[in-house]
Amino acid sequence: MADNNSRLVYSTESGRIDEPAVVAPRPKGDGIVRIQRQTSGRKGKGVCLVTGVDLPDADLEKLAAELKKKCGCGGAVKEGVIEIQGDKRDLLKTLLEAKGLKVKLAGG
Repeated sequence: MADNNSRLVYSTESGRIDEPAVVAPRPKGDGIVRIQRQTSGRKGKGVCLVTGVDLPDADLEKLAAELKKKCGCGGAVKEGVIEIQGDKRDLLKTLLEAKGLKVKLAGG
């Protein structure tokens, strides 16, 4: 009665069985960093999304920390996208261009 759709979730010998996390690779960008403002799904609070930065996760975290510090606000890194709280698009553009990145303001 082996079912292809079943899997082991608990063993009396080792306890709960965790599935190995599968990390999907991020899509390769076109070399242009895009800054977009978004408010949907955030209870009216605006954030700036910085996408298209081709850096490893550790360097992306460092860049996000530096941008948050220079903007004087909070933020996060989620799935390769840097989120900065507030409407700081112009400041983010000048900071990223100073690092030698090609930046475009996307969206409205």
